Amino acid sequence: MAKTEVILTHNVVGLGGESDQVKVAAGYARNYLFPQGLAIPLTGANKRRLEALRKRRSERETHDLSAMTELSQGLSKLTLVIAMKTGEDGKLFGSVTAGTIADELKHQFEATVEKRKIHLPQPIKKLGEYDVELRLHSEVVTTLKVRVDSTTSAAKSVEAPVTESRRSASQKSDAPGQEDAKKDRPQRKPRPGKTETA
Repeated sequence: MAKTEVILTHNVVGLGGESDQVKVAAGYARNYLFPQGLAIPLTGANKRRLEALRKRRSERETHDLSAMTELSQGLSKLTLVIAMKTGEDGKLFGSVTAGTIADELKHQFEATVEKRKIHLPQPIKKLGEYDVELRLHSEVVTTLKVRVDSTTSAAKSVEAPVTESRRSASQKSDAPGQEDAKKDRPQRKPRPGKTETA
């Protein structure tokens, strides 16, 4: 199989980064890398472009490093609160994954972190506080505090007064002599189109 040397103009997974000089199959270069604009042939003229590509790559990497350092400083001061439904024993319905954390960071703090940069040894399945490692860059690693709270107890306390107020409202509308009779028989729901008369 014929090989040819090319200069990558973009990062190509499994092959190399921008400005890298690599050997690839001639067909792969001709049919994929060149048409997609991911590489250029290694010629005398293109070798001169190599310096410009290296400079651009260096500037981008410096910018990425400073952006990730700034992001890590901000995230290390935060506590991400994730509300989950739980059973009576406090066990979560489902689990908190790296994807959940990434979504909540975006939603609560407008911070974009790829889920592959969030390192959870295993999904979180219990309530409590956790320190989650974020590997934002090869040189930037930070820790995010994640607190998993339950929404279940809050839902019950909100639900109770609503049913109580409905019950007291229906009792007030009853005429004084009918209260005892209505207690003995089950309450029926009105049919659509008809109105109840007291």
